[in-house]
Amino acid sequence: MDWVNAVLQGALVGGLYALFAAGLSLMFGVMRLVNIAHGDLIVLAAYLGLVTVDTLGLGPFTSLVVVVPAMFVLGYILQRGLLNFTLGTDILPPLLVTFGLSIVIENALLEGFSADEQKLQAGSFETASIHLTDQLAIGWFPLVIFVTAVAVIVLLELLIYRTAVGRAFRATSDDADTARLYGVRNRHVYSLATALALAVISIAAIFLAVRVNFDPASGPARLLYAFEAVIIGGLGSLWGTLAGGVVLGVAQAIGAQLNPGWEQLAGHVAFLIVLIVRPRGLFPKLAD
Repeated sequence: MDWVNAVLQGALVGGLYALFAAGLSLMFGVMRLVNIAHGDLIVLAAYLGLVTVDTLGLGPFTSLVVVVPAMFVLGYILQRGLLNFTLGTDILPPLLVTFGLSIVIENALLEGFSADEQKLQAGSFETASIHLTDQLAIGWFPLVIFVTAVAVIVLLELLIYRTAVGRAFRATSDDADTARLYGVRNRHVYSLATALALAVISIAAIFLAVRVNFDPASGPARLLYAFEAVIIGGLGSLWGTLAGGVVLGVAQAIGAQLNPGWEQLAGHVAFLIVLIVRPRGLFPKLAD
């Protein structure tokens, strides 16, 4: 039963990793842009949630009504005012600029909040659980995270495949020059994609801030989880991203069950195995 519980808890944690990865997958899918600052932007959203809770007296989940719109606007401004100028046939400029942005965000957070760890408190909800059997229980909080991840991916799929904005995303991703000839404003589309990506990761950031302690240096680890989930699931596939998050979470849970010190290592090993066996991931959508 301990193994069943470990796998179940790992799968639920995979929902958080999928939320980390969805924004990264969206930006890459639309612009072929790998955002090195992705993890630091997650941490930035967590600190924005912390400030919102402290100054407005809102609960951690209620703070999303402030954090999500704020990160959406920040994403649009960031892409429109900076990242759009780095896009082109050379992938190096976006990597360098987002790497620099990562350093700026981390140091700004260190200056503003110090290196002390922070955490948002959600009271008894953090430990409340549903008892399936005497030995097996599911936490309400991990379950809410997983359900939210599924809901977000469903909404993103509907947006991409059932709306005019989604058609613009797909057209620009397939052939930006041809899309421009048909009246698609590529820079605006790219900015909307980044805005949407940051709105999604702001949800993940609040869940992260409630689940574990965070500090200004937490960003690279979140980027790594997001990157591994995207690669495991397959580039361009949002449902694959969810599958990748679940695989990563389950691998970590199994590793921790074998030896508490193997939790992170097991996730990285699972990533490497998938990369060797299926280099394009489990459910790739992008053509070679």
